[in-house]
Amino acid sequence: MKRTEWFKRSFPIMDDNGVLPDIIERLRGAPVRLEAMLSPLDIAVLTAKREGKWSIKEQAGHLADMEPLWLGRLDDLAHGIPQLREADLTNQRTHTANHNGTNLGELLQLFSVQRQQLVNRLLTLQEDQLLHVALHPRLKTPMRIIDLAYFVAEHDDHHLTSIREIMK
Repeated sequence: MKRTEWFKRSFPIMDDNGVLPDIIERLRGAPVRLEAMLSPLDIAVLTAKREGKWSIKEQAGHLADMEPLWLGRLDDLAHGIPQLREADLTNQRTHTANHNGTNLGELLQLFSVQRQQLVNRLLTLQEDQLLHVALHPRLKTPMRIIDLAYFVAEHDDHHLTSIREIMK
């Protein structure tokens, strides 16, 4: 089955904030899912690079690398800033981080701790903050907090699927 490339994807506007608890649960579970996938693998599989693409550890490290952006965008929305902060579309942080040289346990722990911060922040939002709208800088679409949460959950699944493909 052919996958749609990340930068070619579009995302629906989520019109029911009542779905946010379900999306938060997806976000909460991503570190556990990642650990379950990666823990049984040996170092050669974790660090192998195919066709110049990221290794499994680099995919995992990228998830951790993105957490500050997600938390920052959540703060942008919570504070009513009209446009979300930009992402580094070159993923320079991931390219220079040497995730293949980092202990897998450290990568998993970093992602888990950072993700818990995002989940905790989502759980403390006030109802009126859920209505704030900001423009996504790349997609040029309006996003609310639920849309951002969905986007992050989809980004997680995109990279978990990429890892699964490498494991084949």
